[in-house]
Amino acid sequence: MSQIEDAWGAGPTDRYEELASRFRPIFRDIRDSAVEREQTHRLPRAEIAALKEAGFTTLRLPKDEGGFGATLPELFNLLIELSEADSNVTNALRAHFGFTEEVLNSPFKDYRDRWVKRIAAKQTSGSGFTEGADNAVGHFNTRIVRDGDRLRLDGQKFYTTGSLFADWINLGAEDEEGNFILAQVPTGAPGVSIVDDWDGFGQQLTASGTAKFDNVTLSDDLINPQRKRFRYSVAFYQLVHLATLAGIGRAAAGDVARLVSARKRVFSHGNADRAGADPQILQIVGKVRASAYGAGAVVLKAAEALQRAYDTRERETSEGQDLSVAVADLEVNQGVTVVTSLILDATSHLFDALGASSARRGVGLDRHWRNARTLSSHNPRVYRERIVGDFAVNGTWPPGPYRVGDGIAAKAG
Repeated sequence: MSQIEDAWGAGPTDRYEELASRFRPIFRDIRDSAVEREQTHRLPRAEIAALKEAGFTTLRLPKDEGGFGATLPELFNLLIELSEADSNVTNALRAHFGFTEEVLNSPFKDYRDRWVKRIAAKQTSGSGFTEGADNAVGHFNTRIVRDGDRLRLDGQKFYTTGSLFADWINLGAEDEEGNFILAQVPTGAPGVSIVDDWDGFGQQLTASGTAKFDNVTLSDDLINPQRKRFRYSVAFYQLVHLATLAGIGRAAAGDVARLVSARKRVFSHGNADRAGADPQILQIVGKVRASAYGAGAVVLKAAEALQRAYDTRERETSEGQDLSVAVADLEVNQGVTVVTSLILDATSHLFDALGASSARRGVGLDRHWRNARTLSSHNPRVYRERIVGDFAVNGTWPPGPYRVGDGIAAKAG
């Protein structure tokens, strides 16, 4: 069923339906096995492989370089549709799409061309930035140092989302002098081990566990000469989470509508002889669907700001920031609290439209709230609201890239 047919709204461009039609059969297959995979903890290896084979991971590459030339609004609308099928799969591909943006924005032609060819060949990247609690905020314990005629990588990462499914890990580390360094690490290199030990109650199939690097040899061409993330990286990565939440909302809306339509049991103090005719039940279903629609609309509006940041390098703010990037950051920050609240509420309230049988594990409705709650914890509302408030009151633009770690250790250092 297309977006027009299911009334989620037309895509962001005239060609969107043609672009999306290539992937929707795969999305349907992913959706059909989502509950079974979670309940048996079957990682979505085959599902991600099918997306790669269809070229989904090359979406943002220009057509003349082996991709589809998708705009950012087109990409994010497709991520919403994929997340409706299974939010785990979107999360597992988040780092790859982020690295693709990094490549497309690289000012170093040789580096860009080399990695565009690898992405066009359907190679993918996972994430290797977050470390355990013992790293000082603003620093990595992971090191890439010169050892004779080679580079040596040692360290450990957590939340290495998607790396088990990927060919490469996009990794952040420090060199001998404590400088930030970016590298692409082959997942199959000697000394690299990736463990599926993520034990969260949501997003259970993203392979967001531990990666260890023990005396791993890297060639110099795997080091990113840019040594920093792409300009709009903060907004991009956060917006992927919001698109995933919007897709979860759509999945919840579809599930509750289907179950209400099929439900024969009613309460004697209800308003009709079937649930599908009870106006109070219909109101709940409508509220869940409206929440999903609103979340998607916010995501696509923010994606337009990201596209402007990609297309232009405008004048700077008074703080010396790239204005187009600062605006995109602000729009995404404003969207975080709205989308998060809409989807967390919707995935909880949907149970009010159904009876106790909706809580059975086999139905799988609980996964929507668990997945949404887990993603929202990666995207803390409290800081986003404060940032937006600081802009509204004091004209302070959002901060740039941020890091996570031990604040006390950072002070002691």
